[in-house]
Amino acid sequence: MNLPVTDPVKTPSRKLPFILIALVVLALVVGGLLRAGILHAPGFMSPAAKHVAVKVANDSSPLNLANFQNGFASVIDPDLPAVVNISSTKVVHEQQAPNVFSDPFFRQFFGNQFGGQPQQPLTEREHSLGSGVIVNPDGYILTNNHVVAGASDVEVFTQNHRKYRAHIVGTDSRTDIAVLKINASGLPAFTFGDSTDLKVGDLVFAIGDPFGIGETATMGIVSATGRALGGSIEHYEDFIQTDAAINPGNSGGALIDLRGHLIGINTAIISGDGGGNEGIGFAIPINMAHRIMDQIVAHGHVVRGYLGVTIQNVDPDMAKAFGLSQGGGALVANVTPGSPAAKAGLQRGDIILKLDGDDVSGSSDLSVHVSEMAPGATAHLQVFRNGHTQNVNVQLGAFPESGTMGAPVEGTGSALQGVQVQDLTSNLAQQMGLPPGTSGVVVTGVDPSSSAAAAGLQHGDVIEEVDHQPVHNLQEYNKAIAGRADQPVLLLVSRGGQTSFVVVEPQQ
Repeated sequence: MNLPVTDPVKTPSRKLPFILIALVVLALVVGGLLRAGILHAPGFMSPAAKHVAVKVANDSSPLNLANFQNGFASVIDPDLPAVVNISSTKVVHEQQAPNVFSDPFFRQFFGNQFGGQPQQPLTEREHSLGSGVIVNPDGYILTNNHVVAGASDVEVFTQNHRKYRAHIVGTDSRTDIAVLKINASGLPAFTFGDSTDLKVGDLVFAIGDPFGIGETATMGIVSATGRALGGSIEHYEDFIQTDAAINPGNSGGALIDLRGHLIGINTAIISGDGGGNEGIGFAIPINMAHRIMDQIVAHGHVVRGYLGVTIQNVDPDMAKAFGLSQGGGALVANVTPGSPAAKAGLQRGDIILKLDGDDVSGSSDLSVHVSEMAPGATAHLQVFRNGHTQNVNVQLGAFPESGTMGAPVEGTGSALQGVQVQDLTSNLAQQMGLPPGTSGVVVTGVDPSSSAAAAGLQHGDVIEEVDHQPVHNLQEYNKAIAGRADQPVLLLVSRGGQTSFVVVEPQQ
C-alpha cells in the first residue's frame, strides 16, 4: 500500500506549537535541575562541586614594550592582592632518649630511687611559611604540597591584613600541588595564561612572600622550559626555569608574564650552601597546575593514566649501544607483569620514540604526558626494537595509588675493570631483600679509582644481563664479558628492586 508523501514545509501541523511549547518547558526544567545539582547527566560536572571556575586569558595581541618605559608597575600592582601568605603548623612527636634506670634489670636492684618512670614522647609544633595564589573569587587557592604537607592547621593572610582559616581540599605530592579553600567571596583572583606559549627569553615576574616580610616581586626571564630535576620516584616534572629570584617562602607564589597572567606556581630553587637565590628557580606550569586542581576538586585526588614500565633516558652512548643514530626517547628498563604495557607486548629494551605522533624527548617527557591521559585511553607508541621501528597501541589503566608507573632513572656509564662480583645465592637474595626470582651476580666491591666508581656503580648492585643476555652465575658473567675490554658493554643492573640499563665504557 502506498502512503501519501507529506511535505512538512507546505503542510503545517496543528500539534506543532504544542510540541514546541512542551520541549521548551522540559528543557527549562532539566536545566534547572542540573544547575541545582539534583540531576547529574553523564559527561557533565556540577560547576559548584566538580571544578573551580577560573579566568583564562584569550588576548594574544602583541605587546609594545614602549608602554613600559617607566617600569612594570602596571603589570604587577593588579596581581599583588591575589598573592597570599600561608602559615602552616605541624605537630611532631619525638621520642626522648631512653632512661636506662627504667629497665627492669636496674629497677630490680635500685627500685625507683633514680626515677625509673617510662619516658613520654616530646610533642612539638613546627611552623612554616609559604605563599599561595587566589585563583577563584570564592576562596580557592593554589600552593605547593610541601608548604602544607602534614599540617594540622593552615592560616592564610591576605594583602589587606585579613586572616582566614584554610581547609585543605586536596594535595598531589607527585606534582607538588595543593588546593586550599577559605570561607570568603569577592576576592581578587588571577587570570590564567597559557604556559605552553612560553619561550626562552620571555620576561617573567615572581611574586610571593619570601621570609614572611610581605608581598615581593622579582623580575627575570624564562631560562628554559620542560625541565626535570631527576627527583623522587613517580614525580612528574615539567618545570619552567627562570632567573627571577625565588627565595625561601616564595614557594607556592605566582610566576606571571608581561600581561600579568599567571603562567606558573613557584616551587623550587637550586642554591649554594647559603640557601639563597642563585638565579636558577623553577615553577610548575599553570596548565599542569590547572589540570591537577580540577581533578583534586572533582575527585579528591588525581586520576592518572598508567603504562606500567620503568623507563630511563637515552644518552648518545646508550643510543649507540642500541643501534640508534642519536639520543632521545625513553628506554624501557622493566615492564610490570600484568600491566597495560605488558598486555600490549612492550618489552624490556624497547625505546619509545613517539607518543601519539609526537617525539618523546626523554623519560620525564613520556611520564608527564602519559600521566595526563585518561585511564582507558589508547596511547599510540612508536617503538624501536632490535634495529627496527614498530607501532604499539596500549590501552592505559588507572595509576595505582601504591603502584609504580616507572620513574625516570638515569643510566650511567661504568667500566667492568675494578669491579668484583659473586654469585647471587637464594640466602644472599633474601638477606638483601630482593624480589623473588631475581638472578644475576652481586657487586661486592668497586675500585675507587675505576671509572665504575666514578660512574656510581655500588656495592650491592645486581647485574642481571650483559648485552641483553641473562647471566645467572659467575660462569655466565665471565663468559659474557670475555674479550670485551676495549668495547662498550650494555648491562642491566638492579638496585633496591629497581632495574636500569647501564652502558659500560672501557677503562681509560
